[in-house]
Amino acid sequence: MTTFDLLLVGYGHVAQRFVALLTEQRSRLAHDHGVRTRVVGIATRRRGQVYDGRGLSARALESYVVSAPSTGSWPPRQGVSRTVTPIVDFIRRATRLSAAAARQRRLIVIETTTLDIERGEPATSHVRAALAGGAHVVTANKGPAAFAYRALAEAADRANRRFLFEGAVMDGVPVFNLVRETLPAVAIIGLRGVVNSTTNYILTAMEQGQPFGEALAEMQAMGVAEADPSLDVEGWDAAAKTAALANVLLGADITPEMVERRGITPETGRAAIDARTMGRRVKLVARAGREGDRITARVAPEALADDDLLAMLEGQQNAIILQTDLLEEIAVVQRSGSLTQTAYALLSDLMTIARDVTRAPATRRAPTSAPRRRTPSRRDRR
Repeated sequence: MTTFDLLLVGYGHVAQRFVALLTEQRSRLAHDHGVRTRVVGIATRRRGQVYDGRGLSARALESYVVSAPSTGSWPPRQGVSRTVTPIVDFIRRATRLSAAAARQRRLIVIETTTLDIERGEPATSHVRAALAGGAHVVTANKGPAAFAYRALAEAADRANRRFLFEGAVMDGVPVFNLVRETLPAVAIIGLRGVVNSTTNYILTAMEQGQPFGEALAEMQAMGVAEADPSLDVEGWDAAAKTAALANVLLGADITPEMVERRGITPETGRAAIDARTMGRRVKLVARAGREGDRITARVAPEALADDDLLAMLEGQQNAIILQTDLLEEIAVVQRSGSLTQTAYALLSDLMTIARDVTRAPATRRAPTSAPRRRTPSRRDRR
């Protein structure tokens, strides 16, 4: 039985559901996989940080959600420390305090802060500090893979630690894992997909005559779209996901700003209605692929034929179609999304790390993602 110590950076709805999922699956993880977990630290910007190397109790975790750093409402216990410092400083301190677990490759930082579309910070710095401290990193934040994947992957390889991010695209539906774990010797040469739930819901609703603002408000009421929905409707969320996919699966080195981007507006709804009369459907499509020696990426509304898989997606459904050199096209479809699915992505990555640690020698250098492959040239593919 191996116990993994977890440092949670960010403790919003996703991280809280992840902790609950660990409790719900405790017996299965122990019996089927020989894995136990304990949360030894939490850090957020608003509520400060707390650390206990022996593991935070359920009561302490509940208290963290409802208390502020100055309330002093934590259950008294020797060895529990609460601080209000920059999160990067907390990560550095916590990894030093958890040095034994780090040396044994049992320390994992779970990073679930919100996306900063301008720089991918502070999440990228969180990942970098965690790897430098000897911890593996699992994140649901798109920023690190979208802004700094290559540098972070190289840092993880040097540290012999994992940097995983399945929850960054399509929640817990395996995309990065699919390529990394099940497609050896296959090169991804392009991809296209519908990767933003809010815009697909709005487009589906507008096809049926519902106003743009009303459909958007429904997504906000369900907690899918943010109070400021510009990241969704202006295409920034899809651009960040496209950059992450291109960087990891195509070996690109791009950022969301380098993705050609056009979002949706009320006028897009009128175009969607007109398209239906011609046997087509408008979708916000993300694309990435090679053009000669360079990789191009784009997010924009497209009128697709009715029999196109992407055109068949309704409501909040998403899908990615991977174009490969050996297996032609492989599609991954997400019929629904939920908080549990995003939390499961974190659990899935945790189990990938657990398999690596418990089944392989400590000196094994484990790749952080799909190995970088040579993409066939046009001449090769003739």
